[in-house]
Amino acid sequence: MELVEYDRHRRTVDTQAGEIGYAEFGTGRTALFVHGVGTGGSLWRNVISALEGERRCLAVDLPLHGRTPAAPGQDYSLTGLAASVEAFCVALGLTDIDLVGQDTGGAVAQIVAAHRPERLTTLTLTNCETRGDVPPRAFAPTVWLARARLLAPLTSRALTDLTKTRKRLFGTGYQDVEALPLDVLRDWLEPLLGTPLARREFQRWVASLRDRDLVAVDSALRQLTVPTLLAWGTDDRFFPLSRARRLRDTIPGVRELVEIDGARLFYPEERAADLVPHLRRHWAAYPAG
Repeated sequence: MELVEYDRHRRTVDTQAGEIGYAEFGTGRTALFVHGVGTGGSLWRNVISALEGERRCLAVDLPLHGRTPAAPGQDYSLTGLAASVEAFCVALGLTDIDLVGQDTGGAVAQIVAAHRPERLTTLTLTNCETRGDVPPRAFAPTVWLARARLLAPLTSRALTDLTKTRKRLFGTGYQDVEALPLDVLRDWLEPLLGTPLARREFQRWVASLRDRDLVAVDSALRQLTVPTLLAWGTDDRFFPLSRARRLRDTIPGVRELVEIDGARLFYPEERAADLVPHLRRHWAAYPAG
C-alpha cells in the first residue's frame, strides 16, 4: 500500500490519555495493530492492504509517533504506552479484539493483554521484547545515549539525508532496507526528530524503556489463556528465536510458534505476505464470542 492511500484513512480520537492518531480500514471483526519504537502505524500498511477486505483493521500510533502528539509530561514507560492503547480501546468501544504487536509494540501488547484479557479474542506477537530483554542488547547503546541526553543532538541532522539515515537506523532490521520507501521513512521520523523539542521528547521516550514494566506483568502473563500466535523472524539481531521460545514458556495461551525463515525485525512491513496467512489461520481458529 502506498503511503498516500494509507493517509486517506487516518483519524484521531480523544481519549482519557489525550488525542490518539490511528488509521482505520474495512469493516467487521476488529484487528488492532501496534507498532514499535521509531516507526508508526503505517508500518502495518502492507499487512492491512491484504486484510482490509475481510475485517476492520485499526493501526494505532503510540504517543509521539505518527499522528499521536505527546501530552505534557507524557509517560513513555511501557506501562504508560499500554495505558494509551487501553484508553484508545475504551474510546472506540473495542471488544473482541485480535491484537497484533511488533517490536516495542509487542511489549505494549503483552501489557495490554495482561491488564485487559477480557477485551481480546486473540493475541499475535512478532519479534519483540520479553522479560529480561528490555532494552535488547543490540538497542542498549541507543538507550544509554538517551539516558546520557546525547541522543537528541546526535539525531539533529537525521532528516537531511534520508538515504543515509535509512541505512544507519534501519539497516539492521531489514533484509533489504533500500526497499523501505523514503516517504514512509519520513512519515516515521518527522514526528520524532523534526524539531528540537521532538528530539528531546524522543530521547526521553527511548530512555524510558525498562525491564520492570514487563516484570510487573509476568505473573499475569503466566496465567494468560488468550489464544496466542508467535510469528517470529529467524534472522533478527534484536530479538532472536530464543525470545519467542521464552514467550512460549511464559504464556500458557500460546498455540503456535511460527518461524519466518530469514526474516528480520521489520518483516511485517518488508514481508507482509509471509505474515498474513498465519494471521488468517490463527483468527479463523478462534472466532470472536
